[in-house]
Amino acid sequence: MRKSPILLGAAAILLVLGHCSMAAQPPVPDLTQGGKKDDSHDWTLGPTGARGWVWGWQCQTTLARQILITEVATGSPADGVMQKGDVLLGVNGKPFDDDARLLCARAITAAEKEGGILRLVRWREGRTENVQINLAVMGAYGATAPYDCPKSKRILEQGCQAIAKKGFKNDRGDVAVSVENDLKALALLASGMDEYRPLVAAYARVVADCKPGGHISWGYAYETLFLAEYALATKDATVMPGLRRLALDIARGQSGVGTWGHSFARPTDGILDGYGCMNQPGIVLTLAMAVAREAGVNARQLDIAIDKGGRFLRWYVNKGAIPYGDHDPWPWHEDNGKCSSGAVLFDLLGDREATAYFSRMGTAAWAERESGHTGNFFNMLWALPGVSRCGPLATGAYMKETDWYYDLARGWDGRFLYQDLPGEEGSYRGWDCTGAYLLAYALPLKRTILTGRKPCIVPALSRAEVDETIASGRDFTIWTQKTCYDGRSTETLVAGLASWSPAVRKRSAQSLGRREGDFVPHLLELLGGTDRNTRYGACEALGCLGPKADPAAGRVRALLADRDPWMRILAAESLARMGPQERNASVPHLLRAVAINDPADRRKRVEGALAEALFTPGPGKGGPQSILSGSLEGVDRPLLHAAVKDILKNEDGRIRGLVAPLYKRLSPQDTAALLPDIVAAVRKPAPSGEMFAYGIRMAGLELLARLRISEGMPLCVDVMNEARWGRDFNLPARALARYGGAAREMLPRLQNETREIAKKEGQKQIDALEKLIADIEADKNPKPVRSMNDFIKNPADPA
Repeated sequence: MRKSPILLGAAAILLVLGHCSMAAQPPVPDLTQGGKKDDSHDWTLGPTGARGWVWGWQCQTTLARQILITEVATGSPADGVMQKGDVLLGVNGKPFDDDARLLCARAITAAEKEGGILRLVRWREGRTENVQINLAVMGAYGATAPYDCPKSKRILEQGCQAIAKKGFKNDRGDVAVSVENDLKALALLASGMDEYRPLVAAYARVVADCKPGGHISWGYAYETLFLAEYALATKDATVMPGLRRLALDIARGQSGVGTWGHSFARPTDGILDGYGCMNQPGIVLTLAMAVAREAGVNARQLDIAIDKGGRFLRWYVNKGAIPYGDHDPWPWHEDNGKCSSGAVLFDLLGDREATAYFSRMGTAAWAERESGHTGNFFNMLWALPGVSRCGPLATGAYMKETDWYYDLARGWDGRFLYQDLPGEEGSYRGWDCTGAYLLAYALPLKRTILTGRKPCIVPALSRAEVDETIASGRDFTIWTQKTCYDGRSTETLVAGLASWSPAVRKRSAQSLGRREGDFVPHLLELLGGTDRNTRYGACEALGCLGPKADPAAGRVRALLADRDPWMRILAAESLARMGPQERNASVPHLLRAVAINDPADRRKRVEGALAEALFTPGPGKGGPQSILSGSLEGVDRPLLHAAVKDILKNEDGRIRGLVAPLYKRLSPQDTAALLPDIVAAVRKPAPSGEMFAYGIRMAGLELLARLRISEGMPLCVDVMNEARWGRDFNLPARALARYGGAAREMLPRLQNETREIAKKEGQKQIDALEKLIADIEADKNPKPVRSMNDFIKNPADPA
């Protein structure tokens, strides 16, 4: 059976977009004084052969000072030295005085470097003593690890042996095609070792005949990527028909805007089912098609899909990390491995700017890798392949910061089992991550596209650039993400506004906004410069100053006409945070900016920032109340109407939904001017932003029902009868109920097609439908309805 990532509800995605939760901190138990571990996972304790529970919270074990042994493998180095129930209290004769997990891992790294003796402080049944475990000497990671690094070579060889020993068969003896096995086969392929060729070839032929099931995008992504890499490396013509089929299936399953979700787009309208776009599989699907093209799959449809997928993802360059889906840029250096995999993709596509940016983001993300949506499986998988595009100095510096994690995750038999997030429960419990980790150690061999078969299109970072990139990840923890730069000097924060890193710029701006002082003159000076990043940082900092930035309002309003769409977005966000007088003065400027048609903003993302500033914050966002959320008094009506009409045509359902709260404040005359567009937005859903596309449609139905517009009745039934994720049967039913007996003409549809749909959804929906039908039939004297055209000619609220 295929293992697939677990679906997460939209509310959780909206709130955290895949990072650690913010629950109350649990107590740290003293395991030597009767304290108990919680129900969270345990960890592989490196090549000792033991596993242990470590206290954790919010993806960190910072306060842990003990490790409870939960398992010891028979025949492993720890066998006979440790046993279940023991507690590790320290290393090298000293108690843990910092993160026990980190110090234990570093002690393992040091023992493997030379001597092989791991000295531990063990507590057992009330007695504390020093013990030692004898580990194999692996050497130290080199300065450019995994390049020119004997230890990395040994880890790769040992891990490949472990993969081959286990093979790809399940308990029934069948070859099991799965993401885990795709990656293990990729690792054997990337090793270039002749002894594994038959095993890899046999797996490739099974994949070539496979049609992925389950969460279809995940299967297609990693199966096609493996098969394409295999075909390119071996020239095995027998798999080419299967590779062509898989690659073209991916192209046909792409949405109209270049994305995929858990599953492919509907062939009827090109819209994704479920809650829409997911960039983690989307990047890999695009990469898989691109590698398939390298392997010899030639088709115009493939070229179009690769280009469309790349254009969608390229929007995030210089703005932030590639987010979960069709969202704003994520304000970290990484989000579930998407920047790192993006670096691999854009390197293959020949995009220098995107490759340089995303690989550098992945390198700066060394302190963020333990986070991840439902776990960090993909964050760890793509880390070093993405970092490698910055060159060997970058991989060595990255490994220097993270080698402890890699050594702790590597078991005594060479396998890497999934290490769940500290204090969190994810989706990948029990996954064999050996292939995912070994791809990093296979980089020096350059046997596959993923591991550098083709020379990188951008030059390697210099030592100074590497140092700057690694420094961009400093002073950040998940615990302190909202205050992480508050210990920095004002001069350092101002310098951070000019950083290449959007995360550093944002964190510097936020911390500066919490400081006392008049920073506006200097920020205006920076804003007037020519360096793009400095101007971004200055504008963002003005927004973080809130009303204190009012003297800069005129300059910021002028940026709404800037040629750079990202600058226009930052300007809109900043204006929304200023004082009441400047906010109100900005309204006509913000409305006019909606009308800008910019080839650099084909998807009209700027409209989202403008709509948030004017009408309502985006889903899941905090920040100030939008400028027009209270009143439309004094607003230029032609400007308002033109802006709303444009936003209602946006291809992103989330952006369309930002004007929904406005409907309740529209005058009859406003409504008449906008009514055709409101109806059109109900009738045809947006082609993207599926997670939030339903809200604007329901707002339209409720408005039509309140005004008793006759066209609303069949639209209510249409929406009730749709088979779409997120559709609430009851909401359009309630809107239709407001028409009372006037909806009698809808009864045949309700009694036929709607009833069939209700039967599939359960008794609760059947009961609601029966009540709706009964209420319509019981209303013998309904209030009159009027057509949309009649309302437009004579707008007035119903009596």
